[in-house]
Amino acid sequence: MKAAKPVSQEVVQQVAEYFSILGEPMRLRILNLLRDGEKCVQDLVEATDTSQANVSKHLKVMMQAGILNRRSKGTLAYYSVEDDLIFELCNLVCDRLANRIEQQALNFRAFSFIGKR
Repeated sequence: MKAAKPVSQEVVQQVAEYFSILGEPMRLRILNLLRDGEKCVQDLVEATDTSQANVSKHLKVMMQAGILNRRSKGTLAYYSVEDDLIFELCNLVCDRLANRIEQQALNFRAFSFIGKR
C-alpha cells in the first residue's frame, strides 16, 4: 500500500475554511431556502426571521467561498447557489445523521420495557 503524500498547510487550511462555512446554522438555513432557486435578500430575511444585516453577513461569506452567485436587478440583489455540489455534501451528512438516529431508535426500542412483564 502506498503512503499518502503530505498535504501542504495551505491546502489543509482552505479545506477547513470551506467546511467551517457549513458549520453555521444560519448559512445552512439560507442554503436550504436557495435550494429551489434564487431569492432576493428581503425574501431570505423574511424566511429566516432575522435582520438584513445578519443575512447579508452570511451571504457575503458564502459568496467569497464561491458557493453563491449574486445578481443585481434595480435596487434588489438576488442570490443563487453557484456550486450544486454543496447540496450533495449536505445530503451525505443528513443521510449519515438519519442513519445514526434510526440506529439509536432501534437500540432504545430493544431496551424498552413496554409490554414485558
